[in-house]
Amino acid sequence: MLVLLLKLLLALLAVTVLVYAALYVIAPTRIADTALSLERMRAKLERSEMTITADGRNWHLVYLEGGPADAPPLLLLHGIGADKDNWTKVAASGLTQRYRVYAVDLPGFGESDKPADARYRIGDQVARVEAIAKQLGLSRFDLAGNSMGGWIAAAYAIAHPEQVKSLWLLNPAGVMSAEPSEMMKLIAAGMPLPLFARSEQDFGRLLQFVMQKPPFIPAPVRAVLARRQIANYRLNEQIFEEVREQSGALDAQLAALSAPLATPTLIVWGDRDRVLHPSGAAILLRLLPNAKLMMLPGIGHLPMLEAPGQVTAEYLAFRSGLNP
Repeated sequence: MLVLLLKLLLALLAVTVLVYAALYVIAPTRIADTALSLERMRAKLERSEMTITADGRNWHLVYLEGGPADAPPLLLLHGIGADKDNWTKVAASGLTQRYRVYAVDLPGFGESDKPADARYRIGDQVARVEAIAKQLGLSRFDLAGNSMGGWIAAAYAIAHPEQVKSLWLLNPAGVMSAEPSEMMKLIAAGMPLPLFARSEQDFGRLLQFVMQKPPFIPAPVRAVLARRQIANYRLNEQIFEEVREQSGALDAQLAALSAPLATPTLIVWGDRDRVLHPSGAAILLRLLPNAKLMMLPGIGHLPMLEAPGQVTAEYLAFRSGLNP
């Protein structure tokens, strides 16, 4: 009887392995979507859709939302080449327990509309975030962003200080007076931009470049994410050049204000960031009188993915010390 039971268990295991292998080959997108759905469930986030009107165009946008309906709203903006799921780990680390969280695929990224003939300068995205906030019914809210999203968040606070309770800037872009980063030196030397992938091999190098401690990504999910990066390579490169050449500098914009931006701000920066030099953190700290800096040793460009528990705990502590 024991031998028969063992044979049955081995047969079931073999079938499970074969099914998984077949799915990996035939339906990796389904595996990836299932994995992302499970991650969102763990973070208490649900996928939603909206339509906004900005710059004379109707935009179909996809976003994640979750947390108590009556909790303070927190809007999260991802970086260039990224999407809303960059925020699921911090949401799962405690954000959706305290806030009504909205993580949006910005126009040009993720599942949202990405027309090649649109403009994607920081000012253009600020106008679209204003339309997003209006569509979500947000009149006053906390605002966070990573990399390009951090630049957009800070520019939004400059344009609409009455709407933003606090800023959470994670390795924000736009600080042009910072020391040249490794990425900027590569660009100056005529090397390919390391932020985007043209092949699955490129995608592996991309992960290693932007993070010092990349999280585990199952192979099917990794393959699908790589294919999505490859499909968006040309548009991502176009947006990067447009943002870099036509948006103006965040630090210069802050320095030119008649009165310093008083929005309470938590600046988070990984000290091993190869994309944007960590010296930008001290520059922002000087320009924002109500700012606090959290420098993370051994962390790269995406602290919300590399150290989600640590950065969430620090943000919640920072935010609890402010007025509601």
